[in-house]
Amino acid sequence: MIKTVRTVAQARGTRGASRVSGRVAQAGCTRGASRVSGRVAQAGCTRGASRVSGSVAQAGCARGASRVSGSVAQPGCTRGASRVSGSVAQAGCTRGASRVSGILGIGLLACVCLCHTLIAQVQGYVPVTQQMLDHPSPDDWLMYSRTYDAQRFSPLKEINKQNVSKLRMAWTRGMGAGQTETIPLVDHGVMYVIAPGAAVQALDATNGDLLWEYKRKVAANVGGQARPKALAIYQDMILYTAPDAVVGLDARTGEMRWEAKTGSRGNTSGGIVVEGKMISGGACAGKREGCFISANDAMTGKEDWRFYTTPGKGDPGDESWNGADIDKRLASTWGLPGTYDPVRKMLYWGIANPMPDQRALRHNGNADGTSRVAPADLYSNSTVAIDPTTGKLAWYYQHLPGDDWDSDYTHERTLLHLKLNPDPKYVKWINPAIKPGEERDVAVMIGEAGNIFTLDRTNGQFLWATPFPFDTPNSVLAGIDVKTGQTKINYDLVFKQPGENHIVCYWNTRSYWPTAYSPTTNSLYTSYIDNCRDLTTPGPAGRGGWHVVPRPGADPNAMTGLAKINLSTGEITRFDVGRVPGNGAMLATAGDLIFHGDMNRRFRAFDAATGKKLWESVLGGNVSVSTITYAVNGKQYVAVMTGNNPKVPELNGEFPEIKIQPDFNAIYVFAL
Repeated sequence: MIKTVRTVAQARGTRGASRVSGRVAQAGCTRGASRVSGRVAQAGCTRGASRVSGSVAQAGCARGASRVSGSVAQPGCTRGASRVSGSVAQAGCTRGASRVSGILGIGLLACVCLCHTLIAQVQGYVPVTQQMLDHPSPDDWLMYSRTYDAQRFSPLKEINKQNVSKLRMAWTRGMGAGQTETIPLVDHGVMYVIAPGAAVQALDATNGDLLWEYKRKVAANVGGQARPKALAIYQDMILYTAPDAVVGLDARTGEMRWEAKTGSRGNTSGGIVVEGKMISGGACAGKREGCFISANDAMTGKEDWRFYTTPGKGDPGDESWNGADIDKRLASTWGLPGTYDPVRKMLYWGIANPMPDQRALRHNGNADGTSRVAPADLYSNSTVAIDPTTGKLAWYYQHLPGDDWDSDYTHERTLLHLKLNPDPKYVKWINPAIKPGEERDVAVMIGEAGNIFTLDRTNGQFLWATPFPFDTPNSVLAGIDVKTGQTKINYDLVFKQPGENHIVCYWNTRSYWPTAYSPTTNSLYTSYIDNCRDLTTPGPAGRGGWHVVPRPGADPNAMTGLAKINLSTGEITRFDVGRVPGNGAMLATAGDLIFHGDMNRRFRAFDAATGKKLWESVLGGNVSVSTITYAVNGKQYVAVMTGNNPKVPELNGEFPEIKIQPDFNAIYVFAL
């Protein structure tokens, strides 16, 4: 269902008025009025008044008052609030709000719901075109990994390995309680970010001042657990995968322009905009009808197509399920969004594990009810290439057939042009058809269950793969036919009877924190954790359960690290090795730097060539996904977010010596 909301050009409210003098917004709501003294907004709400002391607005609402201490206003309102940070006044109104940021612009108020509040309209907004998405300015960060190829490489080099030691905090901003697994966008000096509690905020990227906020009206428990990974931007729209819908927001004001309900999908992923379409995935939420990738018109929300990630009866791929019931054919796209090749006009998306998790549960108690080699239970644990115009499948490659352990080969596929020279010293599986030095356009991925895969992105041809982070007999894969690329499950670890126990490797060796590629070193950078899953299925002895354990034979003092993977030869160089897992995104820059943050609050910069640590800052909490860089007025910034996510308690159980500060959700931004 699509709901379109008319754009509001001026602040408005029940029996109130909004007036502007110079650069200041005045918002009025229920029986209140706004008046301006100089450049300061004074907002009046239900039987209250706003008064100014110096340059600070104080708002009073229904038997409450805002008072100023120094330059900060403290609110008292019924269903509204006025808050000031520095010289920024925020006025609250009954079921709506208008907020003003000094001289930043004109306030806009939609007194139609609690979800939209404005301090300052984004001034001089330049619409983001398809050409800008294809070739983004080095200053901007317009999608979750900056570019369609998901390389996460920034051409910025004001900050480099010679001066990174001088990096200092530029600004920080606290965020509300809840989960955060997101990556901000930056466009022309404005940062757009998903905040805990199902909210989207626009911030001044030079100081963190709030410009506007949109908050989705959902139950508090739903909002607090919302886990979308990314926003998207196109023309004058911010595209947000809210818990219950894909939502189009006005990039200038944050006002909702449209919403497209997504039913039971569960929007834990995010999206990218391709040729005017918002392409997004989700978590299935326990039903096959929720297992789809969708394309919505980015300007209107109209749905153009759906690609279901498991086939129905009679669909292509149906035979791979060997007659399994439709309601047991689930495979989600819950993690990072896909990538796009604008030359081939092709999307590349990763699909997660089949559900229910065990083969026997999907196939009437028979662990051999589906094939031990690919294809099995399509399109689970596969790379799919999709035509963005029609939503039709072009090709697929299955990395793990008929998964039995919730292994997840989802997340981004990194696209690049490679000269192939895989070295048998470093690479276990090499297609013999590869000619040394041959050049290909490839898609590279690393699964949560480990292993690195390189495919030809034209047709899905297998090129090479190797175990990662280490080779182990407990791997989910038994082998790969190097001529065809056909993968084979490690059937020794498959659960044949109720109550069995197995240690399966790997478990979230990397997850929804993205990798980065540097063309300077021709290397992919990723964090890794040398851990596995000790899993017991329900049986006569009990309900079963699981926990995370080190890989059998692992060095307890070298459980975590960062890896530099030469994508021509497959050689792996490890650095920052120890006992501190990380769920922060990797970032590569033209300053020959790699940035990464960990669970122990350390945010670091490394030499991209050697892995040497060059700089470190201690933050307030776990570094969660997020890491980006951008520039405003010629000045480069590096931004990172700390906060809670579901992996923190899980990993903290394995590494109890790390003392995590809970609920420390914040944005930190650094500059020279």
